[in-house]
Amino acid sequence: MMTLSALQFFVFGALAIGCLQGAHARKWRNTGGTIILEEAWTTPDLVNQLGNTSAALGGTNAELKANLLDIHNQRLRFMDENNVDYMVLSCASPCIQGISDPAQAEDMAVTVNNILADSISNNTMRFGAFAALSMHNATNAALELKRTVQELGFLGGLVNDYQQSGPDNATLLYYDQTEYDVFWQMVSDLDVPIYFHPRGNIPQIKSPSIGHAPWLAGPAQEYAATLSNHILGLCTNGVFDRFPKAKIIVGHLGERIPSDLFRIDEQLKRQLPLGMPMKLNVTSYWQTNIWETTSGNFATDLLQFHIETIGLDRIMYSVDYPFVAIDEGEAWVQTLPNVLSKRQLETLTRGVAIQVLGLDR
Repeated sequence: MMTLSALQFFVFGALAIGCLQGAHARKWRNTGGTIILEEAWTTPDLVNQLGNTSAALGGTNAELKANLLDIHNQRLRFMDENNVDYMVLSCASPCIQGISDPAQAEDMAVTVNNILADSISNNTMRFGAFAALSMHNATNAALELKRTVQELGFLGGLVNDYQQSGPDNATLLYYDQTEYDVFWQMVSDLDVPIYFHPRGNIPQIKSPSIGHAPWLAGPAQEYAATLSNHILGLCTNGVFDRFPKAKIIVGHLGERIPSDLFRIDEQLKRQLPLGMPMKLNVTSYWQTNIWETTSGNFATDLLQFHIETIGLDRIMYSVDYPFVAIDEGEAWVQTLPNVLSKRQLETLTRGVAIQVLGLDR
């Protein structure tokens, strides 16, 4: 495993921006089609992590796994058929966050990132990538993010909620603690986003929380309930106050947080006298540090509410392929001219993503 002193780390981190500024502008297919960025892929070594994950209605688990392993066949065909210019790939949940041994997790992260970089190297006009990261050690996570961005051309990183750790897999690592400040410093220096994606809970959490109603496991309830706690932890523990340039993305229309901002802000006021590190309110960070995508949540009324609440410039279109079909997303996009202007639709389906991902630099 790589380790650096704090001084060495910050010296290397300070060089990150300069290296990026010297890079050539990214080339990608820019024909006016959509950009989607919560789109899963995996390796043969990790595909069985998915277990009995439910496929989309009408599909089978075997088809789901085949779609996860594929890049240049049916995935690209679905993109061509549904006006997708560019897709950002990331390792399907839980990926590295499901590996409790630190050495194994770090080795697997490097392997996964190298495989993904090699797999898309012949078609970077259509595909980009978010790095898989082992979050056992903040400095090592920062260095792997730096490597993938500067050497492999990745667009940022994706973490599948908390990092499980410990001999019984029950030690949970959250990135809102100060020991992760070196990671957030690197994120800020590189000026790339970190996508926060949900994961299935470890049994020690799943059994008591939804054992009474196992149908709530996964995207219906479990994912949003767990990941929203992590996102709110980043806010309340002061990560965005310490690192005002840090950027994160949250899928599924923000894991319900923007729908409840009034109550969240009002109730958290009571925590300020008790020593809560957060200096502003959660709504403020959705204006400066947090973006959301529509992945797998094609609710037009909810989209309109979120536009009013956090602004269209904080929202990006995504699909959640292959758990959601690309043509399902495109069918929804085709209905949006009923409620959005042409300019607003372009902002949602590509404009914000170009800015956040740095596709224009």
